[in-house]
Amino acid sequence: MSEWIISILLLLGGSFVLVGSIGLVKMPDFFMRLHGPTKATTLGMACLLTSAIVYFSTTSDGISVKEILISIFLLLTAPISGYMLIKSAIHHRLPSNEKTTGKDKIKK
Repeated sequence: MSEWIISILLLLGGSFVLVGSIGLVKMPDFFMRLHGPTKATTLGMACLLTSAIVYFSTTSDGISVKEILISIFLLLTAPISGYMLIKSAIHHRLPSNEKTTGKDKIKK
């Protein structure tokens, strides 16, 4: 049963990482590109690390602490680094797409 759980988590994690990477390449501006690594890739890495936790906890005697610490570190640092990148982009006044700012929906 644990092999099925590990396989499903690996497939989900790989899919999320792939979608986040495609989003990083395909989005039109910096503000939209940042969603790929901070949202989908973080969720994908969480699935991959959860599958590693399940694998090592079933093959060894105890719970794997290394993967838990990596997961906590990743889930804490990814949103903070995304926030810092956005604040820097706003400070440097990077140009954005009309779809990002909502200017295309404002009636004149």
